Amino acid sequence: MARRLHIVATTLPSAQDAERIAGALVGERLAVCAQIGATVRSRYRWQGELEDRPETPLVLKVRHDRLEACVGSLQALHPYETPEILAWPAETVDPGYLAWAYGEDGA
Repeated sequence: MARRLHIVATTLPSAQDAERIAGALVGERLAVCAQIGATVRSRYRWQGELEDRPETPLVLKVRHDRLEACVGSLQALHPYETPEILAWPAETVDPGYLAWAYGEDGA
């Protein structure tokens, strides 16, 4: 099987939620890296109402062979009823980073 990485993105209601989930997914080796971003404002419709809320972005780098398990755990850990979980393949990955992701440190 070819070595591939995916990017998984979500937003959470707080930095504490992002830290908790990032720690769990990296700790369980379902993600090789997690980046917690600065607070953003999200505007969207939810149950017929216009929402405008602060959220914390979380971006994960995930090995292809762990994508399904990572997304499943993210869904289970996420506090939102209907979480935004987006995943896409990384088309270009630095060879050294890819080797790290599949090596002892990233595995």
